Amino acid sequence: MNYKLKIIKTENDYNSAIAYLDSIIDAPENSPEEDIKDVLTILIEKYEDEHYSITPPNSIDAIKFRMEQAGLSQNDLIPYIGSRSKVSEILSGKRDLTLKMIRALNKHLGIPAESLLNEKEILPEDDFSNIDFEKYPIKEMEANGAFKGFDVSNLKDKAEEAIRFLIEKCGGSQALPEGLFRKSNSARLNTKVDMYSLQGWSLQVISTALEQENKNKYKKENINYQFIKGLLSLSILKNGVLLAKEYLASHGIILITMPHLKNIYLDGAAFVTKNGMPIIGLTLRYDRLDNYWFTLLHEIGHIIKHLDNCSFIADDMTLRDSSTDDYKEKEADKFAEEALLPKDFDLDKKIIVSKDEVLNYAKINNIHSAIVAGRIQYTQKNYRKFSNLTGRGEVSKYFFE
Repeated sequence: MNYKLKIIKTENDYNSAIAYLDSIIDAPENSPEEDIKDVLTILIEKYEDEHYSITPPNSIDAIKFRMEQAGLSQNDLIPYIGSRSKVSEILSGKRDLTLKMIRALNKHLGIPAESLLNEKEILPEDDFSNIDFEKYPIKEMEANGAFKGFDVSNLKDKAEEAIRFLIEKCGGSQALPEGLFRKSNSARLNTKVDMYSLQGWSLQVISTALEQENKNKYKKENINYQFIKGLLSLSILKNGVLLAKEYLASHGIILITMPHLKNIYLDGAAFVTKNGMPIIGLTLRYDRLDNYWFTLLHEIGHIIKHLDNCSFIADDMTLRDSSTDDYKEKEADKFAEEALLPKDFDLDKKIIVSKDEVLNYAKINNIHSAIVAGRIQYTQKNYRKFSNLTGRGEVSKYFFE
């Protein structure tokens, strides 16, 4: 049989090549036919790869094949999928596999991950793969609007996908502030803090901030006396807490108010993104004007003094002046104190102070009386004193209602 080696382009070329290969399959070593056989085999394999590639099974087929191969029942899949109803929904195509299910089926039943992933690009294996994603307060976060743009159906089963969705909105793992996924010694945090809640809250703050267009670039040198004076002049206005957000944005600082989550014991936090944008997050858990203005100035203090070398600091203000405070917290406290009230302020040193004195002092210094009342309460550790002047209930209504 005469045969001329050539690129296989058609089915006829392929059939002729197969027939000739069969005729020389037993060609002796070092013969011209053996050389032709090697080249022809390569040409045939190339054509088969292009025209007869085997499509990998879809996830359902892959699971059913493994069940049949190992003699498994639907009940045997419950440890890896979650419940009998979920197993039934997965096998009938009514429910998608989650990343957690895929990992379990791959690890324990040996089903290839690529067969289970289908249209998912990859099975993530990174610094977050060992995190227990189910510990995040997913439902609470959803109630705060954390997952807009994400399919929240069967959200409880898709905790990892939901958190990874937020991480990607933040610019990916490489864009997250250093220290966010570990408990920092420099943070002013309650020992009972739930780090999963803190991380979830922080991811939502950062992703929300990045959604906001802000063409004003932050310049550290612009956060000076005039900046502070302009900011605090807003405190006397009825909606001053809201105007402060606009004022900060005009100087390149994004302020995000995000409701408090269970077990984070948090008043505020300061972040700096990888591209240098400062973000302040406030929970407003104590809905008072004095707390708002002190926490806001405290976080501004962190931004200008400490976030060059550290890109995330969180604060529980009930721990102020505690033995666990480090120098960063003390410096931020001092910055806030001196920004809010003059160094010669002494009403908090007096045993007897009248309401009129508080109001007059605030008026003369062009600040809200809540700032004065709050300082007196804190210094004297008497939180009943002037409680009607601290602006209780005068903050969250501008942000959360």
